Parts: sequence; C-alpha cells; structure tokens
Amino acid sequence: MKNIITCVDSSAYADDVCHAGIWAAQKLNKTLLFLHAIEKANTPVVENLSGSIGLGAHSSLLKEMSLLDEQRSKLALTVGKEMLEQACEIAATHGCSSVDKTQRHSDITEAICDLEADARFIVIGRSGENHGKNFKALGSHIEQIIRQVNTPLLIANKGFKEPENFMLAYDGRETADKAVKRIIDGGLLHNLTCHLVTVKNKQSALAEKFEQTKSLLIESGFNVKASLLEGNIYDALMNYKTENDIEMLVMGAFSHSKIAQVFLGSNTLKMMENTNLPMVILR
Repeated sequence: MKNIITCVDSSAYADDVCHAGIWAAQKLNKTLLFLHAIEKANTPVVENLSGSIGLGAHSSLLKEMSLLDEQRSKLALTVGKEMLEQACEIAATHGCSSVDKTQRHSDITEAICDLEADARFIVIGRSGENHGKNFKALGSHIEQIIRQVNTPLLIANKGFKEPENFMLAYDGRETADKAVKRIIDGGLLHNLTCHLVTVKNKQSALAEKFEQTKSLLIESGFNVKASLLEGNIYDALMNYKTENDIEMLVMGAFSHSKIAQVFLGSNTLKMMENTNLPMVILR
C-alpha cells in the first residue's frame, strides 16, 4: 500500500485537502495520488425524456439537450484536469517527490473503492462542492466512504495546518482498541502529543482498559496526557477539546451496519458535525 489518495474538487475545502494530503504523504513517505471524480449530474437523462416532449419541439429539444450534456461533460473533464495539475504543482512546491494523479467518471465513493487496494490513507474534505462554505454541511459521501472502505480516512478542515497534538476518544470498545493499534502501527500520528480521553460509561472494566491503553501508547513512544472524565459523553469531549487546544481528533469508525440510526445517533457524527478540526477515522 503506497498511495495517499487525496480527493480534489471545486469545494471550499480544496486547498486544505491538498495540504492535508501533502502532510500525510510526507509524514508516511508515500506517493501522493490526487483523485478527481466526475460524478453524474443530477439532471434529466435525455433518453428518458424521449416520450415526454411533444408539440413539434421533440427532436430539436432533445438534440439541444444532448449537445449541452456533451459540452458539460467536456467542460467538467477540462476543469478537473486543471485542478489536478494545480494540485500537483502545489505538492511539488512543498517538496513532494512522488506525486501522481487520476481522473474517474464515477461517484467519489466508487472511485475510492476502485483504488483502495493500493491505498495507505485517504484524504477528503468534510463537504463537497455543492455545500459552499456551510460549515455544518457534512457531505453525504463521508458516511458512505466510512462504511465502505477499511483504509484510514483523514477529513480535512478549513484552514488545515500541520497538527502538534491529537485527541483520541477511547470508550473501551473493540473499535477503539483497533484504533489504538492503527495509531501505533500507522506512523502518521507519531511525534504528536496524544490526549487520551475517556468518559465513564457502562463498558465493563473501562478504567482498567484505559490504564492499559495509556501504558501501551507510552511504551510505543507517545507523549500521553490521559484524562478520565465524567458526564455527558459529547459535552465532556467537546469541553476537553476546547480547554486543551486540541488540533486534531482521532476516532474509531462506527459499525458497517446500514441501519441509519446506528450512525445518526452516534457521538462520532455529532463530533464530526460540530467540530472545525481535522479528523482521522480509523477502522
């Protein structure tokens, strides 16, 4: 696995995604692969209108729509290539020696899945080009990607900068233990101060697991600041983040389950929606 797949588009997060990808590629010494996906526009398909336009305008309108559709596709292709070229130039100016690019005619999730076999990390913006600068508009593709891929995901924020610390929300569950292993084995978060935070819950032997995790991280070379908190999980984590100037959040991914409420009711989603920080999601 050698590529840092970095998804570029025309969203407000484009430059930040680019810089986040550069940081990850340099930290892991991997190839920076810029990906641009040309997704199908949400407009009527010409063929589907063949039986619904009449009154003599049928043929001319269909022909005009077909030409417009062809022009739009060509323009999207050209604009995408320019974005990829610009991203490569930025990477070169920041000293990236191994940079590649690819363009796909597909949904962004499908494009990532096709490339995942050779991916080390995936970098993407928190919302797509259709959301403008709406901070809370978490792109629907985020949930899809988290559910369908097993590769670690970095969700870039506005104004991304190289972090010096990160907060790991540990809850004693299997996903959290897997996230810890990913952190230790991965390399991306090495040399960053780790704020290991747990909010008391109903998990059995949570305090013991918390201490074991703290020791494991310290033994692996991390500078750890550990805190066992009480109260509402979401509020406690958000308050800790603010009071300790946290620069990046790290979480274990939620279940692959497609039951909507499993995802929508999670503290993970609430943190993602209300935090203007870069986030690393580990499975």
